[in-house]
Amino acid sequence: MKLTDFLDASRIIPDLEQKEKRAVLKELAERFAAVDHSLNSQRLFETLLEREQISSTAIGEGVAIPHGKMIGARKLTGIFARSVRGADFESLDGGLTHLFFVLLAPEDSAADHLKALARISRLLKDGTFRARLMQGRTAEDIFKVIKEEDDKF
Repeated sequence: MKLTDFLDASRIIPDLEQKEKRAVLKELAERFAAVDHSLNSQRLFETLLEREQISSTAIGEGVAIPHGKMIGARKLTGIFARSVRGADFESLDGGLTHLFFVLLAPEDSAADHLKALARISRLLKDGTFRARLMQGRTAEDIFKVIKEEDDKF
């Protein structure tokens, strides 16, 4: 599974406006629903918030992977967002979070959901890749970086 299977330049947010966790989740849900009209932003927000209440998806190194399964989601889909200033997302390492891969799956797609989470985690372990994501200026620049990295594996 490749990230480009469910991600394109229209699903890249070059700079989030919000800085606090709940507000970031709301912004992510609204921006996600704006590009995927089959989604209800409030339901998506609640799905992401419920997952965060279990434990933070901010895994450290400036990275978070908010995700969830939702009734009505037709297929595995995602967005990527960046916060240049950083957001307080209750990261496991206590640092600010800059890179957000948001993943949404249908309730019955455990295997694909886990494969996508593993792929995202693996790619984001690379500090050079994370730095390149921070350097892109536009959604197209950032998507190009993601595609280049995705094509390596």
